[in-house]
Amino acid sequence: MTKKKQTPQISTQLVQRQIPQVRRDIADWKRAVRMATATTNPKQYLLQEIYTDISNDALLSSQLNNRNEQTISAGFELVTADGKVNDHATATLNTIPCLRDIIGHILNSEWYGCSLVEIFTDQNGINRATLIDRRHVVSELGILYPNVSQSTGIAYRSVAEYGTSLIEFNAEHLGLLNKSVNHILFKKFAQSCWSELCEIYGIPPRYLKTNTRDKAMLDRAEQMMREMGAATWAVIDSTEEFSFLQGVNTNGDVYANLIRLCNNETSLLVSGAIIGQDTQNGNRSKEELSIEMLNRLIESDKRMVEMYINSVVLPAFRAMGWLPAGTEIFRFSASENTAKLWEIVKELLPYKEVDNKWIEEKFGVPVADKFAAPAPMGAGVTAALQNSFPTPLWGEAARGAFAAEPGDLSFFD
Repeated sequence: MTKKKQTPQISTQLVQRQIPQVRRDIADWKRAVRMATATTNPKQYLLQEIYTDISNDALLSSQLNNRNEQTISAGFELVTADGKVNDHATATLNTIPCLRDIIGHILNSEWYGCSLVEIFTDQNGINRATLIDRRHVVSELGILYPNVSQSTGIAYRSVAEYGTSLIEFNAEHLGLLNKSVNHILFKKFAQSCWSELCEIYGIPPRYLKTNTRDKAMLDRAEQMMREMGAATWAVIDSTEEFSFLQGVNTNGDVYANLIRLCNNETSLLVSGAIIGQDTQNGNRSKEELSIEMLNRLIESDKRMVEMYINSVVLPAFRAMGWLPAGTEIFRFSASENTAKLWEIVKELLPYKEVDNKWIEEKFGVPVADKFAAPAPMGAGVTAALQNSFPTPLWGEAARGAFAAEPGDLSFFD
């Protein structure tokens, strides 16, 4: 197996563009969606910049990482057509450091849209995978714009590297994050308003009645009110009146309810349910159903990853010389419920022999056989000793001694 030396050909052509750090609103999102879905010359960069902005939300990033990491960290194997595991090919695939990155790009393509990935071997001989900036990619047309401000691009599906060092996942859709943009933007708005409420909470509004026709008095009054701050005194004219109004009488429930709604919608989108961290009061049955729903989504993610790795990634790896030629297919290792399996083992132990090595491999507990203690002398053994000696030799008294309780030495008195 000879590895082909490769250098990045596509990603190095991109003109870098800084993401503007501005406040986004619903109008920006609508404009970005219209630009991304335009029938002529669509562009993705505005929508992808909004996705990058909302991905900083703590709940959204936590939910996505929790779901994706369970697939990325799962064990896998390469199996032959008859279902046998090819240990050598599996070990070789495990040594490719960028495989986990590629699985992450496959999973993120469901949320951000198309993932166009360039794989290559760097100058140190390490296999790497680089995600082409999604702002430059329009998968509906198969166009890559080196400069997003220009209208000329590269038909990347026609280049020689496509399918080998340039691979693509989940083309021609905007990504599921598009369904979460409005909730994250509303949440950021509510948090901003709530923080302003915290600044003025407990500070009563104050007013000053003065002669507004006298510009000098008006300017002096404005300056005094502006500079008063937290002072408890003021100097005013005898014709002026200074007083306080009723302060803010809310604790921000309206903002808390809006934030809670947005969090719940985000959890429903990512996890399929509102799991415990998002609820104030929960119950065990509800949480178990929520986790079961999340596990179903994770299994769906694994099936999608298996499909893309078998149809796209493995052929590319073999063409690059990273894997030996073969027909093995990729699959995730079946997960076992060790708690349930241990209950089954405990039920079997009194009746069947269970291999110690198997127990150590399954549960990680070193075990050894327990030697059985010698059984106490029972009535059957006593009867056998009685019949072993003739009656004339020992007499009836000896027979009675053997029939006595264990430890009874009255026969020898």
